[in-house]
This record gives sequence, structure tokens and C-alpha cells, in this order.
Amino acid sequence: MIRGGSIRSNFGETSEAIYLNSGFCYNSAEVAESRFNGEDPGYVYSRYINPSLKMLEERINLLENSEASCVMASGMSAVFASIMSQIKAGDHFIASRVLFGSCYHIATKILPNYGIEVSLVDGTNQDEWRKAFKKNTKVVFIETPANPNLEIIDIEFVASLCKKHNASLIVDNIFASSYSQKAFDLGADIVIYSTTKHFDGQGRTLGGVVLGSQSFIKDTLLPFHRHTGPALSPFNAWIIFKALETYQMRMERHCMNARKIADFLDSHPKIQRVYYPELKSHKQFEIAQKQMKNGGSMIAFETIGSKANCFKFMNNLQIIDISNNLGDSKTLITHPSTTTHSNISLDEQKKIGINDTMCRLSVGLENADDLIEDLKISLDKI
Repeated sequence: MIRGGSIRSNFGETSEAIYLNSGFCYNSAEVAESRFNGEDPGYVYSRYINPSLKMLEERINLLENSEASCVMASGMSAVFASIMSQIKAGDHFIASRVLFGSCYHIATKILPNYGIEVSLVDGTNQDEWRKAFKKNTKVVFIETPANPNLEIIDIEFVASLCKKHNASLIVDNIFASSYSQKAFDLGADIVIYSTTKHFDGQGRTLGGVVLGSQSFIKDTLLPFHRHTGPALSPFNAWIIFKALETYQMRMERHCMNARKIADFLDSHPKIQRVYYPELKSHKQFEIAQKQMKNGGSMIAFETIGSKANCFKFMNNLQIIDISNNLGDSKTLITHPSTTTHSNISLDEQKKIGINDTMCRLSVGLENADDLIEDLKISLDKI
């Protein structure tokens, strides 16, 4: 994460340069032709690839032990491109029911408009998974841990079904992070991240990445990406690239803090329930133990009483900020029902376990004791 992927210019700079340019020049018309027909692997246009983007892709490949990757303008552009590049009208798409609001919108509103059949399943129910597959099933999409209630899905089990039915498995690994879970090792065909989150980790940039086999990235994803244009800014790529130098140290602190806070919340009388993969009370604790290195940096929990009580608790926090972002150096809290999942009907929210006293906490890098004290003082006021 410090040396990998680095490209030095002829000036020999220690900190990698930003290649903030849109296009490239060619020494001759013949060179231009060879770039466009693929004979010369050089650069063509920054919507395709750019040295700053190339460095970031190489570093993320090393982090994930992936054959290839493609960085994009946002996490959602990565989600959309990973699906749409390999599906067409008449195909069948399966997803776990607990999804981030925008992912849910893609599955339930956008894909059906293109003539794609969609099935949503209880991600924790193996019988539902077995029954969901059809002859025309093409793509399967899961989040694990899921946003916002940290539901855990058995990746190996779903991967085995996908291989049996010749379907492609996409794993959204954002909540876990690559530090806590290696989805490729568990059978994923494609892994996606919002680089906005832990990779940058400081709330500065938007970005996303799709990782997969060399053949998938080159032959399936890149044609879609290059002709639809969700290109990542070279400046953003450089920021994320440099942020990865401290990635492991930051993730160690994130996860250590989160475990301490989860234990505190789990024992507090004004908390009804805590959702954290390392707690034995988590319904999928055994699966989490099998496929996760640790519990990650995300916690969900329910306060006692009403929505008003929950809002009062959030409003009284002095250190922790109310924000729908996550994976930041600052600890952030949000109310999923009215923010990240507000586009989902209340009936559907209820079906997937989201209620009006649930909070989602993205644990940052502050002193854990300070965060616990902030939570304690605010909980005491409800």
C-alpha cells in the first residue's frame, strides 16, 4: 500500500505526481492508430485510463489480490456498471433483500424497465436462495454485511449456487472493507467498493472500483465503462492512491474502536438491540466468524422508546456528527429510515428490519473512550 503501483516521472519525485490531463499526444498518426486498435498499450484519453487512475487500480489489485480492476466516478457507478455490463432484456437478476437505498432502487425500479426479471430474497435463508435460481439467471448481487442492519450472508454458499447455475456473483464489500473480509477468497466473481469510504477514509472524494478477472474487466466491463463515461477524476484517484498508504493502520483503529463501542452499547439499558458481527447476539455470528477477520467499523443499534427519543439521542451528541456518509476518520451517525433508506416504503423497511429507532454508526479514529462518553451522556438524556 506504500510502494505498489507507483509510477515515477522522469523528474524522480518521491510523492507520485497527479496527471491532471484529459488527453494525450502521439508522435505520429501511426502511433495514434496503434493506440486505438490496441497494438500499443499506451494512453488514449483519460475517460479510458490515465496514469493516476492506473496507479490506483494497480494498488487496489495488490490489496485485493485481484487480476484486474476499473476505477469509476462513484460507488454507485461501480454498482451499476458491474450489473449492466453483463445483463440484458430477458435475463434474471437476484439480489439479497437488504440493500442500500440506491442499490434497492436499481434492483426494483431501473432493471425492470430494461426487461430484466428481478427476484429479491432473504439473504440469510438458504432455501430461498436455492428456489430463486432460474435457467435465465445471469447476475446475483449481495451486500454482506448489509446496509444498514449488518445482515451477514454466507458468501461461499451463494457462490456455490452461482457456479452451479453459471451465474455471476457480485459482492458489495463496502461495509466489511477489504481489511475485514476477502470476498474473492470466498468465491465472489466480482467485488465492488465505494472508494469514497475506507479507501479515502477522510470524506474528501467520490469514487468507486470494480474488481474481477482479467477477461471480465477487459472484455465485458471496459467496453461499457468507456462508452457510457463514469470516469474517475485523476485528482480524486491521486487522493485515494495516497490515502491507501495509511489504510491498514486506519482500519486497525476503526475496528478496534468499533468493538469497544459495540460492547458498550450491548450492555446499555437504553439500547434495545445491537447489530455487530463480532457480538455473539448477532444472528449470523457463526457465518461472520467463518468469513470475516473482525467485525469491521460499522454498527447498527436500536434505542428504547420512539423515533422522537432516537432523534433526541442523536441531537444531543457532541462529538459524533449526524451524516449519511461512512468509513470516515470522523465518527458519523445516521437514521437509515429517514435518510439512506428513505426511498424504500415503510412496509418494505419493516420487512427487512429497519425501524424508526434504528441508528447506523460509522466508527471513526477518535479516542474510543471519548466516543463512549459522548454516547453515554446522550443516552442518559432519553
